[in-house]
Amino acid sequence: MKDTLESLRHKLGMAQELNSVVRTMKALSASSINQYEKAVQSLEDYYRTVQLGLYVCLNQSKNNTELGGNKKAKTGAIVFGSGQGLVGQFNDVLCQFVGSNLEKIKGEKIIWTVGASLQGQLEDLGLPPTKLFEVPHTVEAITPLVGQLLFEMENAIEKEEVSEIYLFFNRPQPGAIYGPESLRFIPLDEIWLHELTAMKWPSPKIPETIYSPALTLKALVREYFFVTLFRAGAESLASENASRLAAMQRAEKNIKDLLNDLTLTYHQLRQSSIDEEMFDVIFGSEAFKKRG
Repeated sequence: MKDTLESLRHKLGMAQELNSVVRTMKALSASSINQYEKAVQSLEDYYRTVQLGLYVCLNQSKNNTELGGNKKAKTGAIVFGSGQGLVGQFNDVLCQFVGSNLEKIKGEKIIWTVGASLQGQLEDLGLPPTKLFEVPHTVEAITPLVGQLLFEMENAIEKEEVSEIYLFFNRPQPGAIYGPESLRFIPLDEIWLHELTAMKWPSPKIPETIYSPALTLKALVREYFFVTLFRAGAESLASENASRLAAMQRAEKNIKDLLNDLTLTYHQLRQSSIDEEMFDVIFGSEAFKKRG
């Protein structure tokens, strides 16, 4: 069907409205990236404090801190996906990464996903989610999500349903928008313990715990869990918005190209219409003169 001036005006209006929506989404994504990156940065000092506390407790306590020791239990995985669309390959890359990593681990899996958009893709990989959690859309909403994940995780450990738990999420990368990451969250194994005990206390005198080192250690381990989950959630959200920002930038370029093409076509058609009208007027005037 051939375009008319009216249809081209309609297409131009729609493209301009879409361009306005894309610009708004770009601004929101850029603002969101900033707040999530600041949240991750603000965790660093707190995480360092938790590490120092763990260092003190581990040097005083001889208790075994390993969790999830039932080797016959299932493997758990917490996967952070996107909460909204228009994120490019964000979920696709992550699901492929999850599938390739969990394929190497024998036995049954329990999958907890943050973001319903992952459900279909994980089911296709033979990893149907056991429970879905909503993606937070603000920094403040990450804390309630972490509380839910900790409750679910600790409940599974107490019932000896899982022997180990992995985290999967997208993390901002230097020189790239983001990249998939995995972290063995539980058990707190010998490598983790060695890294902590190998730390150096920032002063000559190492403090001691006032109360039971074992009880203090347990509380600090939970804080370690909280910080790790919070950071994974914040980094995933920063990556999600970075992916959306990149998608909106591509969309904006395509829309601008479309607007230029439509504008050019509109002006050409309008000029052609004007030329036809002028030819009609000239032809009519000459015909009238001949009659006279």
